[in-house]
Amino acid sequence: MAHILVIGASQGIGLATVKAAAAAGHRVRAFARSANAIAVSEPGVERCPGNALNARDIEAALAGVDVVVQALGVPFRDLLAPVRLFSDATNLLVPAMEKAGVRRLIAVTGFGAGDSRDAISPLQRLPFRLVFGRAYDDKDAQEMRIRRSPLDWTLVRPGVLTGGTATGRYRVLDTPSSWRNGLIARADVAQFIVRQIAGADQVGKAVVLISHALPI
Repeated sequence: MAHILVIGASQGIGLATVKAAAAAGHRVRAFARSANAIAVSEPGVERCPGNALNARDIEAALAGVDVVVQALGVPFRDLLAPVRLFSDATNLLVPAMEKAGVRRLIAVTGFGAGDSRDAISPLQRLPFRLVFGRAYDDKDAQEMRIRRSPLDWTLVRPGVLTGGTATGRYRVLDTPSSWRNGLIARADVAQFIVRQIAGADQVGKAVVLISHALPI
């Protein structure tokens, strides 16, 4: 079993990953500014308050861990302003991981980040750009920094996120020709992430995750 640091653990995919990893028997360090308020009952979860933009917090959180899951998000209300969270946090995290000797990084970005932007359908491109453009420009910079690192990284690009429990029925699209948008439950993304903790088949790759339903 691994010791996992989840950055952005208070909600969304981060929180789902904390629960899924703990349920699988891993030790989990749940890192977020509001970590003390995280509602988890699974054993083996350590709440770790900290700021992803504070180098000392990140360095302390990396002590003794084997794997880092970066699952940051910004509130919808902040999408219309300049976004720097993803790249700034990654610019701190990568060298801190190198210094600490932690090699495995699983980073959640999203469908439309990096070279998957070309796979957005023509009908979706304008609204995607208007709403998510600033955030995804920053996710592009995040992915570029990770790709330039010597870490054993995997970039996870989920489609449109939904709630609900894990179905186990999702598609891992690992070639550009297969990339397309679709729905996927956060719990299924977390399930995929937990499977990557011990697996090496997606190291150095970017994958798009969608459910088995028809793409959108």
